[in-house]
Amino acid sequence: MSAVAVRAENLGKLYRVGGPRAAYGSLRESLVDAAQTPIRALRGGLQRPETFWALKDVAFDVGWGEVLGIVGANGAGKSTLLKILSRVTYPTTGHARLHGRVGALLEVGTGFHAELTGRENIYLSGAILGMRKSEIERKFDAIVDFTELERFLDTPVKRYSSGMYMRLAFSVAAHLEPEILVVDEVLAVGDAAFQKKCLGKMDSAAREGRTILFVSHNMPAIQALCHRALWLRDGRIVEEGPPASVVESYIASAVETGRFPLAEREDRSGDGSARIVSFEVESADADRVIRPGSRLVLRLGYRSDRPVRYPQFVITISDHLDVGLFLLHSEFTNRLPETLPPEGVVTCETDPIHLTPGRCIVHLELLKGNVQADLIPHAGTFEVHDDDVFGTGMMPPRDWVRYVLGQRWWLENERVPGEGVQS
Repeated sequence: MSAVAVRAENLGKLYRVGGPRAAYGSLRESLVDAAQTPIRALRGGLQRPETFWALKDVAFDVGWGEVLGIVGANGAGKSTLLKILSRVTYPTTGHARLHGRVGALLEVGTGFHAELTGRENIYLSGAILGMRKSEIERKFDAIVDFTELERFLDTPVKRYSSGMYMRLAFSVAAHLEPEILVVDEVLAVGDAAFQKKCLGKMDSAAREGRTILFVSHNMPAIQALCHRALWLRDGRIVEEGPPASVVESYIASAVETGRFPLAEREDRSGDGSARIVSFEVESADADRVIRPGSRLVLRLGYRSDRPVRYPQFVITISDHLDVGLFLLHSEFTNRLPETLPPEGVVTCETDPIHLTPGRCIVHLELLKGNVQADLIPHAGTFEVHDDDVFGTGMMPPRDWVRYVLGQRWWLENERVPGEGVQS
């Protein structure tokens, strides 16, 4: 048997965007349209479709029993790559060789029929994935136990939540026991406990010698589960190597975008009716240096063509691996005025945050009522500087814990009023 389970050689996928859409019509309409096409082209009225490469010159090998993590921003080509490897779509250039049975979990509930019950869909999905009826029957109880959905097994899946869909879909795919398991970013749908359960299942599958290709935005999971990682950007491989190194490079690249003026940022979403145009963060201390225990002062400049009604500003602070730490929301405590002027600066000051030294990432969002006006991922960063805030020389490093608490210790019944470390 080959030492390589998956081999991709110069994979490329070209898509066409725009251009005329084919409509259903009569034979006469089709003949007339075909005759008029050259005339419209001469008059400049024929829209030419644009093309873009979702993947370009992608090549890599995955050995037996290896877990390959694939990271990258949305639109980087990760899902396209997995669809090619799973034979859902074919490449425009190059080819991929997979040795062994493939189990793919690309989208929640793929192969499910909404009108069928969970029980019926286990058989349907299992058959689509390549399992024999006898194999499904043999593993049925284990699949149900893993889903924790026995109460709802005879309920049509159209009444399932997205989390229940995901539980059922992952459980069927995981019990396929394929030699190669391809998993897209579906674990984000489930709750934390079930995500941990799924990761444990994939870890045990890897220990049994199965090959896994795992796409995720969960960087700690990539580092904990994978033997090697691959970073895609604009359809090309940017870096390949140990997960810790690749994740560090990927996160560093993502936070680089925070150094550009926010008014010029194009990687944003929302209806654009109001925009965040500037962002600043500093300590409330006199020297403005952020240390463990500092109170943060965050200023968001915004701009709109008209007064901003029912504004909500949301700030998410993540660690250096982009794992969420704090959420600041203008509706949590004292609310902003119901209407803001078309242009201004909103300031938020926090309580002391005992973050351990290291880099933090800031994501910004502006809503008008419940409508998202602007969302800027990786809008900026700040550094928490090392400082012996407790006066003991014992501030732990970032790779140990993310933050510590102000605290006081005493022997019960021996406490002296006023003594102890103040938070």
